[in-house]
Amino acid sequence: MQDDGKLTQGFSLAQPPAGFVDDPYPTYAWLRRHHPVHALGPGSFLLTAYGDVLTAYRSAHVSSDKQREFGPRLGAGSPIFEHHTTSLVFNDPPLHTRVRRLLMGALNQRAINRMEAGVVTLVDGLLDHLADEPEPDIVEHFAAQIPVEVIGNLLNVPHADRAPLRDWSLAILSALEPAPDAALLARANLAVTDFCSFLRGLVNKRRQHPGDPESDVLTRLLQGDSHGTLSETELLHNCIFLLNAGHETTTNLLGNGIHALLQQRSQWDRLLAQPELLPSAVEELLRFESPLQLNNRLSTAPLVFSGQAVPAGSFITLAIGAANRDPAVFDEPDRLDVARKPNNHLAFGQGAHACSGMNVARLEARVALAALLSRYPRLHLRGTPVRDRRVRFRGFKHLPVALL
Repeated sequence: MQDDGKLTQGFSLAQPPAGFVDDPYPTYAWLRRHHPVHALGPGSFLLTAYGDVLTAYRSAHVSSDKQREFGPRLGAGSPIFEHHTTSLVFNDPPLHTRVRRLLMGALNQRAINRMEAGVVTLVDGLLDHLADEPEPDIVEHFAAQIPVEVIGNLLNVPHADRAPLRDWSLAILSALEPAPDAALLARANLAVTDFCSFLRGLVNKRRQHPGDPESDVLTRLLQGDSHGTLSETELLHNCIFLLNAGHETTTNLLGNGIHALLQQRSQWDRLLAQPELLPSAVEELLRFESPLQLNNRLSTAPLVFSGQAVPAGSFITLAIGAANRDPAVFDEPDRLDVARKPNNHLAFGQGAHACSGMNVARLEARVALAALLSRYPRLHLRGTPVRDRRVRFRGFKHLPVALL
């Protein structure tokens, strides 16, 4: 890629250059070297250097509230606007503090340890069925099924009611792309409306017949804590958030990770020979192909990134995928190394907004990869993978494989 200035002047996430969705890393590397604080428009900046992204995550002078940003993009007052401005991830204290405290209490390490046996059983069953598929697809038949079931179990959603959950999730999260069109927003609004209607029925049943708050996250959220309870709107939208965040992260982590390991077969073979490397492999896959590529903040005071002043009131886009390939932090960042240490990637964020479900995702990925390697050590790619065309989320729609 030539340093002719055209990329820096014209780069836009809403209309990225050809090939960007398939491989954004050369573009990110160019921007990181030549223009680490890139103006996406008036009062809007893209950060690609690890140090700048980390500073933004940790700064007390940035806000996660998205009302100002999402109003023009999503339509103020619309169902999708209400959802994305009520969920945990796009809020500041006090709502963020109340919801996060309740979720972290439900997703503590003791609760995660109790989940492991169920995840093992689920994964083994999916691998049994994978062998029966005439055209096995590691995303459709494996990666996408795991988080829907795990989060469905956490909320104690009846198995017969889980079929629409994934499509609702994809529609809602797709509205977070830099330039969602009218058709996408219509699907997102319908998904929020249908999801909330479904959850109201589930909440009413749980009020009448509470579950065990040690294992039923919905019961725990309903009960609240010594600081109070959530309103119905807060409750519904944060249940949606819990499914969406857990679904997207784990599906893309597994799809991206399996693809990367099969493309760099020496690392797949290394895990076969050294399964004790699985925990560090999961961290490396999170770094190498971060499931969430972009995050957003709003500056509440003047800030400085890479020596450049950013005024208060600026929209800041954090390029997580770029930061996790920064050679200033990661030796040979474009090389997959399942034993990489240290590996202080930013795939789950940092600070007060670090992903509350990160250890659930790690558990699912570790169990799934261990079982897949053991059951199908000769797994190969078959046919042409179909990548999801979104830029905020990085993953595959289809990843056909041969079990051999």
